[in-house]
Amino acid sequence: MYEMKTEYYTGIAFIDGDHEELFNIANEAYEVLKDEFLPDKFDNIVAIITRLKDYAKKHFADEEAYMQSLKYKKFLSHKIEHDDFIQKLEAIDFDQMDHNQAETLLELLEFLSDWLVHHILEKDKMIKGN
Repeated sequence: MYEMKTEYYTGIAFIDGDHEELFNIANEAYEVLKDEFLPDKFDNIVAIITRLKDYAKKHFADEEAYMQSLKYKKFLSHKIEHDDFIQKLEAIDFDQMDHNQAETLLELLEFLSDWLVHHILEKDKMIKGN
């Protein structure tokens, strides 16, 4: 379902590789959502959110270090978006999520779809042109 399309590539190898992994995590979430043989998805959702948060933190740290090495002019606004992404994941209430597992997955997938596409196309692709 989630695919790293040609237009999402920045031309910066490590960033593109990290983005591919973020798309893979989104695909895992989609597969859990669609798995009708898995009635209780709580543990899977927690694992996906934890993995996503940990991987995003690593990716953002690497990307931010790269931007700083370039003295990227839009670093601060870019970092704010990264921080907002992590805060969104950290704000997930797992108790509430347990009662609305499908809804949580749908919201997570919508958030990821929107964020990955817009952030990559509108922000990350600008880094190379710096």
